[in-house]
Amino acid sequence: MPFPDDEQIMKTAQGLLEGFQTVFGKHPGMRPAHAKGILLTGTFTPTAEAAKLSSAQHFNNPSTPVWVRFSNSTGIPNIPDIDPNADPRGIGIRFQLGNRKHTDIVSHSVPFFPTRTGEEFLEFLKAIASSPPDAPHPNNVEKFVGANPSTLAFVSAPKPPPKSFATQQYFSVTAFKLIDAAGKETFIRYHIVPEAGVDTLDAETVKTKDADYLQTEIKERVNTTPIGFKILAQIADEGDVTDDNTVHWPESRKVVDLGSFKLDDVLADNAANQKYVIFDPIPRIQGVGPSDDPLLEVRAALYLLSGKERRAA
Repeated sequence: MPFPDDEQIMKTAQGLLEGFQTVFGKHPGMRPAHAKGILLTGTFTPTAEAAKLSSAQHFNNPSTPVWVRFSNSTGIPNIPDIDPNADPRGIGIRFQLGNRKHTDIVSHSVPFFPTRTGEEFLEFLKAIASSPPDAPHPNNVEKFVGANPSTLAFVSAPKPPPKSFATQQYFSVTAFKLIDAAGKETFIRYHIVPEAGVDTLDAETVKTKDADYLQTEIKERVNTTPIGFKILAQIADEGDVTDDNTVHWPESRKVVDLGSFKLDDVLADNAANQKYVIFDPIPRIQGVGPSDDPLLEVRAALYLLSGKERRAA
């Protein structure tokens, strides 16, 4: 995962890192966003359809080991699972391809992202940081949301807390391209769907839960039975926008089942491994490629910067 050579990307990524730390506090050794999480291990098994669309190793091998990290939103390491700010929840899926080679899918639990670019998201963070509770209305963040329809859509999207990380669905937001053996490219967006079904909690039930109910529940669940998810791909039609995460494709677009993963254990030395692992939003392998979405490069740079800082803590 090399550093980008684009000076503006690195400047924006550094600004985002500092912006998250301004909003959520500086917590050495922890992620600046999605700080609270848990790593599980399991196995991914592709479908025959996946091999038709992509020459990637994990879509063609009979099976591939995976690490999967479930997480809460914000950079607050001890944020209660019942806090509304803990949504959207996140998932990072690492396909372990051998010889220290891997590729990742990074997604969260709403099909929206608040801005198209990293620069716009940095402005959003600055607006949040400069809007204390006693600021007169409309404060800076209210002004930003009011002026940006994609941010309003993200903020307004329903985010009911899940019954379990295992009953939450996740969306990749940005587009990617699957590339077959002949070089044909198919633009897709990932949709990670729980085999147990989507199951969320109402406001009254949430009040009965404790601050770590998701962490506790997922450990108990995986000790009892494997946790399953399907990886679906929504396929773009000719002319669909693939370089703007705030533009959604119609629900009528074809959806293909790429395979499923089963999680059967909590990863040993969980805290140490969470501190060490740096997920990469850009695939960087044969058979899967990034789109031209500008958010990808800046997210990758931010993950790398924060990962290096985390490891050095």
